[in-house]
Amino acid sequence: MTASLSPRDYRSALSTPGATAPVLTSLLARLPIAMIGLALLLYVERTTGSFATAGLVSAANLAGVAFGSVLQGRIMDRLGPTAPLCVASAVFTAFVAAEVLAIESTAPVAVLTTLAFAIGITEPMTAPASRALWSRLLPPGTVRDAAYSYEAISMEVFFILGPGLAGLLVALPWPGTGVVVGAVCMVVGSVGFACTRAARHRRPLPQERSSDSMLGALGTPGMRTVALAALGFGTLLGMVEVAVPATAEHAGRPALGGLMLSVLSISSVIVGVLYGMRPWPRPMHLRLPALLLGFAALIALLALPETLWGLSLALLVAGSLITPQSTAHSVALDIAAPSGTATEAFGWVITAVTLGAAAGQSLSGWIVELAGPPQAFVTAGAIGALLAPALWLRRTTLLPSATPPETTFAAV
Repeated sequence: MTASLSPRDYRSALSTPGATAPVLTSLLARLPIAMIGLALLLYVERTTGSFATAGLVSAANLAGVAFGSVLQGRIMDRLGPTAPLCVASAVFTAFVAAEVLAIESTAPVAVLTTLAFAIGITEPMTAPASRALWSRLLPPGTVRDAAYSYEAISMEVFFILGPGLAGLLVALPWPGTGVVVGAVCMVVGSVGFACTRAARHRRPLPQERSSDSMLGALGTPGMRTVALAALGFGTLLGMVEVAVPATAEHAGRPALGGLMLSVLSISSVIVGVLYGMRPWPRPMHLRLPALLLGFAALIALLALPETLWGLSLALLVAGSLITPQSTAHSVALDIAAPSGTATEAFGWVITAVTLGAAAGQSLSGWIVELAGPPQAFVTAGAIGALLAPALWLRRTTLLPSATPPETTFAAV
């Protein structure tokens, strides 16, 4: 878990027989992974004129994603990804159409939040299915770690590019464009992934067994530690995703909000690749608290710039610790996840991130309206500073001997 990764390791992983089709289709499915929630937030804000209402609707959507990721992950660990992804895509499409109609008809907030939750819980979970597939395509070792790192890096790219695309599309004549475009990309990519040969042949191995605990993969102490780290990460990121557009709007440049968020991706991807080559701290049980604490400090500093240019530069710096955290969460699952729970375990990471983002967006929306965006950045930094010591106290749960390995390799 502490090995350095080289470009050759990434090439070997992505050129593995059977990997090309799942890689390409999952990229399309994950493109809007952070776009739909924010596009929905901006769509509702443009329609209602209230960041508080929009934050509540977006938080409901993210809460739905949190529940859906674990539920779908558990089902896919038992049945494989093909049928669950196809069914989820069909139901998801219906709920997106209903939400658009509700927004356009100025339905009550309760209706908007309920439909937003339904959209989230039925959002096809291609990302956990894609990560779990690598345990079948590759044996344990550095190349599989490179595949996990690729998954984290590509997911983080879309977590950052998604808000930028949402911000650009909401500026079009119809502000709901981002929601529709994101939904179409997700459905086409998810159905395409589900129909690939590797996905259709994904079944539990005879020696695998799912956890008997009601908590499933979250039943192990190591998984709870990873989930706590992901929760803190999501909370901080969610607060930034509301505070930055609010800063742009207060400055009279609302169209720049989503674009400014995309600045995070520049340093995130570059540093993420470099960090995989020489990760620090080397031990995983020390890496999670150190990365969260550093991220919290950089976000708190976002309160200092007085211009949008200054904030953009600060965002460039803060983005440097996004992908390293996401990669660490993904790789840590090989230590923490019980056997036979590969998809569900990553679903719990998504659940933790999205629940954190939901709480962060909702909290940030209220702070922005009451005290302004700078106070939201400071509060986010304080939350991270409180969670990092909690991770440090739980560090022994991520020692390699603390939990069983995730799964065993088998050819597809």
